[in-house]
Amino acid sequence: MTYLDCLLGALKSLRVNLMRSMLTTLGIIIGVAAVIAMVAVGAGAESRVQALIQSIGSNLIVVVPGTTTASGVRLGRGSKPTLTEDDAIAIEQELPSVLVAGASVRGTGQIVFGNTNWMTSLRGATPGYLAAREWALSDGRTITEEDLRAAAKVALVGETIVEELFGGSDPIGQIMRINRVPFRVVGVLAPKGQTSWGQDQDDVVQIPLSTAKKRVLGGRRLSGRLVDNISVKARSADEVAEAETEIRELLRQRHRLRPGQADDFSIRNISEMLEARAESSRVMSMLLAAVALVSLVVGGIGIMNIMLVSVTERTREIGLRLAIGARGRDILSQFLIESLTLSLLGGAIGLVLGVGISIAIATIADWPVLIQPGVVFLAIGFSAGVGIFFGYYPAHKAARLDPIEALRFE
Repeated sequence: MTYLDCLLGALKSLRVNLMRSMLTTLGIIIGVAAVIAMVAVGAGAESRVQALIQSIGSNLIVVVPGTTTASGVRLGRGSKPTLTEDDAIAIEQELPSVLVAGASVRGTGQIVFGNTNWMTSLRGATPGYLAAREWALSDGRTITEEDLRAAAKVALVGETIVEELFGGSDPIGQIMRINRVPFRVVGVLAPKGQTSWGQDQDDVVQIPLSTAKKRVLGGRRLSGRLVDNISVKARSADEVAEAETEIRELLRQRHRLRPGQADDFSIRNISEMLEARAESSRVMSMLLAAVALVSLVVGGIGIMNIMLVSVTERTREIGLRLAIGARGRDILSQFLIESLTLSLLGGAIGLVLGVGISIAIATIADWPVLIQPGVVFLAIGFSAGVGIFFGYYPAHKAARLDPIEALRFE
């Protein structure tokens, strides 16, 4: 009896009891589909976080003002600027683990070009800000130190501004008004997309820090050399932690904070925060995948149960085969292949269902999913292993039947 005969016999047996076969494979189908879908969602979350890290800049550290106390009352974080342009210069020049640092202030403003206007985010920054954020230009030139010293009325615009204010036409050299102050567009920022909290990073106008403070934003909050935050880029990923420590020590010294006194600033490692979020998503996906694997085991128990029933139902058939010359290993192969076929059939249906669920999640929830070939092969291989493992006992039991006793079975 060849393996092909065993396979054809297994398919014929499954076709005779089609409904029972489908119900038997249900655990395998659910398990394989869940494993593929959950791992795809987890891999998609990881890829999305990596894209976000790339969009905001790798090895990025952001220093923002901390909490302050007024008349014994602790105010909110960033309620009073405590950082200065000189802090940014000192961080860049004095710390060996820092590649570049850029100070910035932020606000909002109404921009006007011709008959079109748009409310947008304004960012006044030093040239180091774009370098720290790894923000390239798609056209034009960047803001220079000369622009900063002269408080020049020049601006860089994001892709959203190009579409909404300039109608998609080339804005380089055009004059627009920001809060009634005329600015010449000298560059277009490369698109960055949305942040993890849904903010459009391309809906922004960047101008020199000195110009923002003197002509557009200003106010007592940003008087003198005060700034809203400092963006710092470490020299490498391995030096980010060292850079954080050095920044904290330097700023405490510059701000004359005594030992035991709380920092008047806060240091945020953006990449680390996003990686933590990715890790939590990854752990949750693996936990759900592990739960899904339980379905495969339960499905395997179901296969063993049905195979035992099948052996009982076909006892006379087994006895007849043994009586006319079939060997025990032929009977073993027949039932083992039948069990394997049952589990692989469930695995194939589960594969199609898992891919379909992944595509549905990507479409409905607008969430990236990555279907990894290795996970697909692992899920199908595991389902095959389940079929062999749980099908062996019924097959072994059938192979050891006594032909005379089997033929007498009613």
